[in-house]
Amino acid sequence: MSINLGIIDQRVRKLAEDLAPEFAARLNLKNDENKLRSVAFVLLVVQTTLFLPREDALECLTEGGNDFGIDAIHLSDVEDGEFIVTLFQGKYKHDLSGESGFPQSGIEKMVQAVRYLFDPNSVLTVNPALARRMEEIRSLVRDGLIPGVRVILCNNGVKWNDVAQEVIDRSGFPKNQVSWEYANHDDVVRLLQAVKPVNDTLRLAGKAIVEDFDYCRVLVGKMPVREVAELFNRHGDLLLERNVRRFLGLSGNRVNQAISATLSNHKESPQFYFYNNGITIVCHKFAYNALQSDNFQVRVDGLQVINGGQTCKTIQQTLANEARQPRLRPFLAELEASLEKAFVLVRVYELPTGSDPLVHSITYATNSQNPVDLRDLKSNDPAQVSLETAIGALGYRYHRHRAGGVLKSNDISSATAAEAILSVWRQRPHQAKFQSREHFGKLYDLIFSPTLNAAQVIIAALIYRFAENKRRRPPTNTPDFVAYGSCFLAMRMGKHLLTDLNITMEELNHRDFDAANALWNAKSETYFDQAVIDVDAALKKLYGGQKISLQRLSATFRRGDLIEELA
Repeated sequence: MSINLGIIDQRVRKLAEDLAPEFAARLNLKNDENKLRSVAFVLLVVQTTLFLPREDALECLTEGGNDFGIDAIHLSDVEDGEFIVTLFQGKYKHDLSGESGFPQSGIEKMVQAVRYLFDPNSVLTVNPALARRMEEIRSLVRDGLIPGVRVILCNNGVKWNDVAQEVIDRSGFPKNQVSWEYANHDDVVRLLQAVKPVNDTLRLAGKAIVEDFDYCRVLVGKMPVREVAELFNRHGDLLLERNVRRFLGLSGNRVNQAISATLSNHKESPQFYFYNNGITIVCHKFAYNALQSDNFQVRVDGLQVINGGQTCKTIQQTLANEARQPRLRPFLAELEASLEKAFVLVRVYELPTGSDPLVHSITYATNSQNPVDLRDLKSNDPAQVSLETAIGALGYRYHRHRAGGVLKSNDISSATAAEAILSVWRQRPHQAKFQSREHFGKLYDLIFSPTLNAAQVIIAALIYRFAENKRRRPPTNTPDFVAYGSCFLAMRMGKHLLTDLNITMEELNHRDFDAANALWNAKSETYFDQAVIDVDAALKKLYGGQKISLQRLSATFRRGDLIEELA
């Protein structure tokens, strides 16, 4: 047994033990240790590959029979008319030999899942957890949005064989829309490792410019794309720990598809240097032989890619894919020759110790040309710092930075606060749920307005969490819309609370906090029941009492017309 197999098995057993009640409630799994560990393994892979907190990863699980081989499913936010669906299937062997390959039968199931899941007209019988997500996907497809599919097959053994690969190749899915990836115990351990310095050598081509600048050093040169791919083959995502964007994949991302298409075209790839914005690297120190005139080998300590991570990962994946494509073998020599002439611009910044604010600013500036999750970049905003202090004074802990591990009941993340405030107080529940990329961008000033105070944040977060818990574990005979309308329900619950307090949202502050908190704890179930009645009446009015399908329900809660009916 390898050390990584042991590490993962230890974590899986601990997760299965700690989350047994959670798995029982969500997936109806009881008293089957092997099954619990298998689900725990999938959960661990979801967390580490998508960089999700545990609660969000639990939301992705769909295990429970009638699941088409899909053990977990994750939907990204919609961006530029496209969205990414990540499907997981896990195979966990308990003998820990590490020699079992991913089975062909599992891949065949996943091919069928991809074939039918994204067709709004196909009829499938699946378990309730998968059905809710499936109809949400189909609703987006009916709205004309384009799905990209990322299939991640994982086990604690080795990759599938050539016969299973042929099943994937024969599936006929467009390769720019469906990607197949593999992860095992070694990959998970690598992602779980604490951030550690990456030291390596960058092999540049041609001339380079090196300059001292205000206690920093700057190097500008060009690097062969093959060297970029090899660098990421050696270190993987450890190079991206300080990058605000994670790899979006090739499917469903136009920029990455364009990068891949250029590299795959033997006529275009030599022009790659001119088409791409390049890579920005920060480090503690770099050194090179200044007596050379060109083709430097630059030793870099503490290497981190803070911009251009998408480019690097796309280069890595594209070159790996091209090497596996039988259709390219007649043209392989031609393509190989063209890739030798493909380069990317590289900027290396040597920054002094204690320069995190500068790194932060560089990261913000170099990434702001594309839509990004700006939560980390806003974490030092004066409004966030003030909220952290004020919320702490009321007995809660506000996480303006990304929080590692599991949050406690008195912890509130900035992401949760943003969604809660937008739902409960700003009366924009549809934007809270489906425009999370903009919470710390275009919607930031609306959410975290100058008049926002700690009491309002805490009460909104409590209401939002309650509604989310009802969505995750709906009571018996709960209407179907509860699975999609938690933000709308939170909005109505906040309205009822203010009515009973006989104050407006603007009047809610630290002086009223104890009274508001006590009333909420006493009447939260009542407020939820009232909110369900409100939303049910609004839906009946909106649709004239017609029966509403899950697809239509999902679409309804993405729009704002239901808010008018509730008003």
